[in-house]
Amino acid sequence: MAKTFYVAVIVLCLGFIHQRAYGVYMQKLSDKKLCADDECIYAISIGRAEDDYNAPDCRFVNIKKGELVYIYTKLVKEDDDAGEFWSGSVYSDQYRDQQGLVGYFPSSLITELSVYKDELQELPTTAVDFYCD
Repeated sequence: MAKTFYVAVIVLCLGFIHQRAYGVYMQKLSDKKLCADDECIYAISIGRAEDDYNAPDCRFVNIKKGELVYIYTKLVKEDDDAGEFWSGSVYSDQYRDQQGLVGYFPSSLITELSVYKDELQELPTTAVDFYCD
């Protein structure tokens, strides 16, 4: 009986290690996104956070009030009940000389300071857009 218990615990632990080592595909937040270019690598705009935001899961990014955020994609809102999310890189003193953290956040949190690209391309989202390490 004890041997069976230990084997079950080892199998569960290996499952958690496997999941952590390879990441997880999370539920899509939208089927479409808006980007500045066809690869979504150029910033659409830069904005400032109006409030703190605590990420609910690994698809999202924590943001502190006043931090600058480079916006790379804007998810297309699919229904009136869904919130609108953008993705971007957060820059603060901690990330002054390197790329900041990337993730999704509510668009209502950000005031755009400078728009780099007005005409955006609508593209389909993929599972990789919602992948978590």
